[in-house]
Amino acid sequence: MAKQIQAIRGMNDCLPEQSPVWQKVEQILRQVVASYGYSEVRMPIVEQTHLFKRAIGEVTDVVEKEMYTFEDRNGDSLSLRPEGTASCVRAGIEHGLLYNQERRMWYMGPMFRHERPQKGRYRQFHQFGVELFGINGPDIDAELIMLTNRLWRLFGISEHVTLQLNTLGQSAERAAYRDALVAYLEQYKDQLDEESQRRMYSNPLRVLDSKDEKVQAVLVGAPRLFDHLGEESLAHFEGLKRLLDSAGIKYEVNERLVRGLDYYNLTVFEWVTNSLGAQGTVCAGGRYDGLVEQLGGQPTPAVGFAMGMERLVLMLETLELNGDIRPAVDVYLAMVGEGTEQAGFQLAERLRDALPDLRLMSHCGGGNFKKQLKRADKSGASIALILGETEVQNGEITIKYLRGQAEQQTVKVDAAIALLAAKGE
Repeated sequence: MAKQIQAIRGMNDCLPEQSPVWQKVEQILRQVVASYGYSEVRMPIVEQTHLFKRAIGEVTDVVEKEMYTFEDRNGDSLSLRPEGTASCVRAGIEHGLLYNQERRMWYMGPMFRHERPQKGRYRQFHQFGVELFGINGPDIDAELIMLTNRLWRLFGISEHVTLQLNTLGQSAERAAYRDALVAYLEQYKDQLDEESQRRMYSNPLRVLDSKDEKVQAVLVGAPRLFDHLGEESLAHFEGLKRLLDSAGIKYEVNERLVRGLDYYNLTVFEWVTNSLGAQGTVCAGGRYDGLVEQLGGQPTPAVGFAMGMERLVLMLETLELNGDIRPAVDVYLAMVGEGTEQAGFQLAERLRDALPDLRLMSHCGGGNFKKQLKRADKSGASIALILGETEVQNGEITIKYLRGQAEQQTVKVDAAIALLAAKGE
């Protein structure tokens, strides 16, 4: 017997029983971003490696440890995309979408990171992202956060997520703070874990994000980024907070929130939850005003966010907030008797023409009436349409309700179509 081939570790199948939840989540995401005026963009999953090195930063965990990188037959270094923002910016520059204009885009699709698989975190994961280009000011930052807040309300998880907020200022301000932070950390180098010692010179702001208790103790007396911010950066942050306050959106200012990607400036935010065990991030984003120019475009203000869809689905399942998921089949068509099969398939196509949203499964594979009804029940359908020889002769169909107490009835085909249409409304 041949050895069974299995999926790659950390890359999972979405089975038919699971896909309705995903479809519901995707539908809500699409509806909400459309209501804010965003348009979909679809990018390839493979990009040139240097795109991510330039955008994300070479001294980041994503680029150093987590990317799936390979050489193609031409010797070019390519990578599976680890996130969506860099690809979205690349597409916007390449196709002239960002020059002197406002552009609102969203995307959804698989991303890839070679990290240790764990609950809600996989090597292939699906990300939903929203990116906006061409608008300065805290008002659009606030609107993006309002958009995410609306999503949580529609998913029913508002009480289970908390908004954390920070500002990273501008690059010159961060550079001054970086020097002060390094000077401070050097005094306590022996108390830092190996990872923080490495980051201290290459990417010192990431030390602030360390989960090591000893490092956190050292950071208690560390310089504050807020003390190095200029008036404009502080005004931007205060403006954002005022808008969130007026919208009734609660938040916590977390001065240690720095994000794992190098391109952020000014506003950064995360929505976190404790519903998945240890505190986990459900959605994160911020402003990245320098990235478009960094990747070869004109200077363009930009802000966006992304969320891991596996974590969102896991939250809904953990909190039992999946809601009523529509079954894969609404109606099952059984055909019993000589000459009914041809008439049955014609009827099925007529029903699909008249009712495009109807989920209709026609019986195939033969079998007696009892076997067909058993399959109808197993399909999850609420109604079985029974087409026998008598029904074919009279232009009728028998309607049998598989769920509930309604009585079976035999009606003309047009009446059956009207009845099914009314039930679908």
